[in-house]
Amino acid sequence: MDSMDKLLAELKAEYEEQKPELHSPQPTSAKPVSKPPSKSESLIDSLLAEVKADFEQQDLAEKLQRQQELEQEQIRQEQLKAKKLEALKNQAKDWLAKLDPLSSEGLWFERFAEGYPSKLEATIEYLQTNE
Repeated sequence: MDSMDKLLAELKAEYEEQKPELHSPQPTSAKPVSKPPSKSESLIDSLLAEVKADFEQQDLAEKLQRQQELEQEQIRQEQLKAKKLEALKNQAKDWLAKLDPLSSEGLWFERFAEGYPSKLEATIEYLQTNE
């Protein structure tokens, strides 16, 4: 920001130097006088370009931060989902261990599990739908 303050001070000094010239009468002539851009105009353009670059850099940094936050949230959600699945697997194993295969529920479950690759997956599905 030090360079920004220095530029602003230079700009202010140049503006104050040019102020008396603005109030002095100008000679009238038939053809318009086109002057090259003054030092203060190029300084203003330079200052504006610098400010614009700063804003663009800040916007980019904010976008990157938001993207990182989204990625972290997604990772957190996946970890939470994995923990839930692991807890559900443990619950399913316990339920299977307690299931009497000759009871009416056990016989029904045997038929239900036929459509699944494993009894554990069938149990997980069954427990999820009954939550």
